[in-house]
Amino acid sequence: MGEKMGLSKRYEFVLLFDVENGNPNGDPDAGNMPRLDAETGCGLVTDVSIKRKVRNYVELAKQGEPSYDIYVKEAAVLNNLNKEAFANYPDIELKEKKPDKMEAKHKKDQLMLSRWMCDKYYDIRAFGAVMTTGVNCGQVRGPVQFSFAKSIDPISPQEITITRMAVTNERDAEKERTMGRKSIVPYGLYRMEGFVSAPLANQTNFGEEDLELLWSALLNMFDHDRSAARGKMATQKLIIFEHSTVLGNAPAHKLFNLVKVTRKSGVDIARSFDDYEMLIGEAPQGVTIIERL
Repeated sequence: MGEKMGLSKRYEFVLLFDVENGNPNGDPDAGNMPRLDAETGCGLVTDVSIKRKVRNYVELAKQGEPSYDIYVKEAAVLNNLNKEAFANYPDIELKEKKPDKMEAKHKKDQLMLSRWMCDKYYDIRAFGAVMTTGVNCGQVRGPVQFSFAKSIDPISPQEITITRMAVTNERDAEKERTMGRKSIVPYGLYRMEGFVSAPLANQTNFGEEDLELLWSALLNMFDHDRSAARGKMATQKLIIFEHSTVLGNAPAHKLFNLVKVTRKSGVDIARSFDDYEMLIGEAPQGVTIIERL
């Protein structure tokens, strides 16, 4: 696998996406009801949920292409994947446990293994990974991180009763139909904030092509994530803050504060993205604002 060039600029971004009559992220601790902040009533979507959709999109878009495999995916046995790195370096001894003290040679060996894993798997060089669970390939800090997404307004989760014109077991045949429940949010506009660190990207070889693929995934991931629970979800806007330097030119939180999203005057209950207005302040020197969609 060829050596990739890292990034020469820092990035932050704001992602706005919405859901209509669906469940963007069910909470297993609450009967799979939509996640929410109990104090404010605003809806939540975890960073893990969005990373899953990014991984799925990359797997579809780059299927079969070298260096774009996905490490964390359905039915993957991670230690077996770790062993592939050792197979590529037969001179490195495979150890099942992490040593208490690591000699300089072992540190060098582990770095080689980690770099091999970064080159092979997109999600490792993007999000990082802990690869010390049994078969030790090291630990990687990823340059790309997401916050929890939070709805602009409080959401109103609802449980909808549904019927099925069939039964599961023969003993229930006389019932003719069965009942079930479905949790939905009538409408919610969510905001997620994210970060791309150039110094960490240079450590994992996360390059310009990888970055462009990340933007593409954030814009298109919902179009390949349809289900009965998430039938109508869409990215509405991606606002990217591009710094002119590796370390950045302004604090991330001040850049995020430039993006204001509020309900339009006269709208009591929002039911579409058109019910909101977005204002973006002036970027500080050394930062360029890029809008997608």
